[in-house]
Amino acid sequence: MHQLLLLRHAKAAVAQPGQPDRDRPLAPRGQRDAAALGRAMARLGLVPDLVLVSPARRTSETLAALEPWDETPLVEPLDALYLADEHDLLAILAEIAETVRSVLLVGHNPGLHHIAATLAAATRTAAARRVAESYPTGALAEFALPGPWRQPSGARLTRFVTPADLADASA
Repeated sequence: MHQLLLLRHAKAAVAQPGQPDRDRPLAPRGQRDAAALGRAMARLGLVPDLVLVSPARRTSETLAALEPWDETPLVEPLDALYLADEHDLLAILAEIAETVRSVLLVGHNPGLHHIAATLAAATRTAAARRVAESYPTGALAEFALPGPWRQPSGARLTRFVTPADLADASA
C-alpha cells in the first residue's frame, strides 16, 4: 500500500509589476496556513519518504513551513511540477520507485485539483465531494493506493484538510 499526499501551495502574494509568476512568495496568510498545516501533519503522523516540489517560490516556502519533520524525507525539486496538468502528474507518479512508501507532491492548481478529483471519484464520502468542488490554496489530500505508482486506479481518499478546517478546529 502506498500513501500519496497532494498539497497545493499556500496562499501566494499578488505578483508585483514585472515579477515572474515563479517568484511570487507566500502571503502572510499563506505563511500562517502552511505553518498550521505543518503542525496538523505532525499530529496526524503524515511524514512522507519522498517530497516532490515545484520550483516556484510559493511551493518551496510552503514546504519549508512544514518543517521540522520527525524523519527527514528526500526532497526533489521538479521543474515538471510547475503548473503540471493531471497527465503530467500521473507521468511523474509512474516514475516513482515502488520501494517508496509515501510521496508528497507540492504543486499548483488546476492540475492538483484535477488529479485529486479523479482519484477521489471512486470514494463516496463527504470529503470526496469537497475535493470535487474545490481545491483551495493550502489544501492537502491523502490517498491510499493499493497498487503500483504507475497505476493509481483504486485510490481511496483517506483525508482532505484545508486551512479553513484547521481554523475551525482551533476555534
